[in-house]
Amino acid sequence: MGAPDTPTACANCGQPFAEPPPAFCPACGQESRVRAPTIGEFVQQFGGAYFSTEGALWRTLKLLLIKPGELTRQYLAGRRKHYVLPLRLYLTVSVLAILLLRLVAGTEVNFGIPADLDLRKGEYSILQFGDGAGVGIKDGVYFCRGMPAWFCKRLQRRLDTDPKGLQREAEEVSGRYISNLGGAMFLMVPLFALLQKLVYWNRRLRYTEHLVFALHLHAFWFLCLLMTLLPGAWWPAVAAVLVPGYALAALKRVYGGRWFWRWCRAALVSLVYGIVLAVVLALAIVWALLF
Repeated sequence: MGAPDTPTACANCGQPFAEPPPAFCPACGQESRVRAPTIGEFVQQFGGAYFSTEGALWRTLKLLLIKPGELTRQYLAGRRKHYVLPLRLYLTVSVLAILLLRLVAGTEVNFGIPADLDLRKGEYSILQFGDGAGVGIKDGVYFCRGMPAWFCKRLQRRLDTDPKGLQREAEEVSGRYISNLGGAMFLMVPLFALLQKLVYWNRRLRYTEHLVFALHLHAFWFLCLLMTLLPGAWWPAVAAVLVPGYALAALKRVYGGRWFWRWCRAALVSLVYGIVLAVVLALAIVWALLF
């Protein structure tokens, strides 16, 4: 039920109004005349300056794209009013990338499993871990070598000897993996900031300042992931060049220092980060297979 046409008190805090009632409550600042919003007002409340053409999001993305590291410098210098906060920017870009990737994977994924495949003959590997460990189907019989018993039993329940069933399960696994990718990458951001803290210990920066740099850099990397979804076979190659190139340029602008030590630090962070990322992505695949 809507508020009365002539309110006598604030609907939010109960502050009594004098006559005539003010447009806004003098105690809490809320509008005195509360009513259901129109569709246009609802959209404006949802997006506001954040999604407007000249709003904070587009201003932030423009600076993020054309000047590597400058968005971080602006934030650390205290100039934050006109830009999207780092965590909000990262979540916005990463969620959009994951949603679009899930949409594309759901419509274009093709694992090349023919419908007339005879699984009763030959060996078909599903997971291979080296040293003979792996999961697959051999002559129509499920096998699981060198893996924990609970893992083998859990995965066996998900496999189907029908080729169409295998293709369907593969598509579902792909969707689950992409859904898990967002959470996996979110865990990598604090690790990246910690590595930056360790290799740039002499800069005397707080961990949260390194975290701001990590959030901005990972937001750009998710934009590169979006780039790979564009039509054209050369976009993935462009993204592969931009990922390290942008990172080095951002490091120069934010941390400075001589190029030799900057490259050494970047190489060390890349090595550790790459190893952990490979493990995390492998665990994400296993989680998608099992759950």
